[in-house]
Amino acid sequence: MTQIYDHHLEPYELTIAQFGVLAQLRALPGSGVGELAHKMIMDATTLSRSLRLLERRGLVACEADRADGRARKLRLTPAGRVALENAMAGWSAAQKQIEEALGASGMRDLNAMLDSTLDRLST
Repeated sequence: MTQIYDHHLEPYELTIAQFGVLAQLRALPGSGVGELAHKMIMDATTLSRSLRLLERRGLVACEADRADGRARKLRLTPAGRVALENAMAGWSAAQKQIEEALGASGMRDLNAMLDSTLDRLST
């Protein structure tokens, strides 16, 4: 499935992992790397690699926390918001392809299983 999403997101120069990071930062602005990694059920080192690429492209900014200068806070840049909004078309196309292959009930079952798995892994 990752290949399907990556294929549809390729015109936007994003992978599904990068798209996920941008989407999470839109939902959780000001998150730290550890908090974001926990939310995404991802290793912080792996997330840091993705973040570096997104930072170099100017899609994500990392700033020192005003309350604790040692902590880093992440946020989408204006270019990151635009990239995420544009890439939604690719994400939707991937969703549509998967739903067409699985059917509506198969898609519901897949989503229910993924939600249950994520709940179990995040505890």
